[in-house]
Amino acid sequence: MPEQYLLIPEDRIGALIGKKGKTKQKIEKLTGAKIYIDSSSGEVRITSDEALALLKAVNICKAIARGFAPEKAFLLAKDYYELRIIDMKDFLSTKRAIEVKKARLIGTKGSVRKRLEELCNCYVSVYGNTVALIGIEEDLEDAERFIIEILEGADIEAAFRRLKERKTIKHGFEV
Repeated sequence: MPEQYLLIPEDRIGALIGKKGKTKQKIEKLTGAKIYIDSSSGEVRITSDEALALLKAVNICKAIARGFAPEKAFLLAKDYYELRIIDMKDFLSTKRAIEVKKARLIGTKGSVRKRLEELCNCYVSVYGNTVALIGIEEDLEDAERFIIEILEGADIEAAFRRLKERKTIKHGFEV
């Protein structure tokens, strides 16, 4: 039986298991995969006879590990939703630089993150050294491009203007 292993951050194990195991059970029900969690080490083993079921369960677990609430991660059980994870260490070399960019990507009281989610019709989680996205492919491409621009030093408002222009060109109307 095909299997895959993940290491879940200690502070996300409870979210993956859920109250009385409900989150783990729901992932298994949605995907048909079996999930085994070692809560002391954070190691998760996922098995399934079906490759697609295994992929969906792995992605849901990864999304929860990257800070998403289980309800948002469950969207990944649908065929047209995807998970993208951007590692900020690929763009930034110091812990301080990562902390500064995280703050810019989140914004005051989550304003930048919320605005990006609304414009790109996706969900964004900034957790650890990563920015994770859940949505459909077309929307994720726009959100990912925006995030990379910010990580590379772009001004937030200028990046939002370019994002709106790209969406206007794609859809033929103002967003």
